[in-house]
Amino acid sequence: MSASNQRSVVIVMIEDDEGHARLIEKNVRRAGVNNEIRHFADGTSALSYLKSPEVRENGPMLILLDLNLPDMTGIDILTILKGDDRLRRAPVIVLTTTDDKVEIQRCYDLGCNVYITKPVDYDTFATAIRQLGLFLSVMQVPDA
Repeated sequence: MSASNQRSVVIVMIEDDEGHARLIEKNVRRAGVNNEIRHFADGTSALSYLKSPEVRENGPMLILLDLNLPDMTGIDILTILKGDDRLRRAPVIVLTTTDDKVEIQRCYDLGCNVYITKPVDYDTFATAIRQLGLFLSVMQVPDA
């Protein structure tokens, strides 16, 4: 256990398409972000991880969220995250194939930080990830 309480931020990727997941991970790495990525292919398993004691104790994380999941919508997940005292501080990047203005506005209203439409323009994505990297580097683990 190191003396510093600066823990590395875990990136939680909720994406049911394996191809997209691999592409996203590759581009996160290409953007120079080496944080651990935990990948979940559905909302149920992602939420049970996010609500686990391990996550509650270990603090900050960044969530990459696909809106179209097999078991629930990304909107459902966003609503649950933002309604949770601990989780609502986690920045959320929505990655989805929908460019519906109403849907986009809804995500921002619910509290997502960045909305990126797939197929992602990876320069845009890399820039967003780098900005978030900057953001992550200053995020402090809240005291329990």
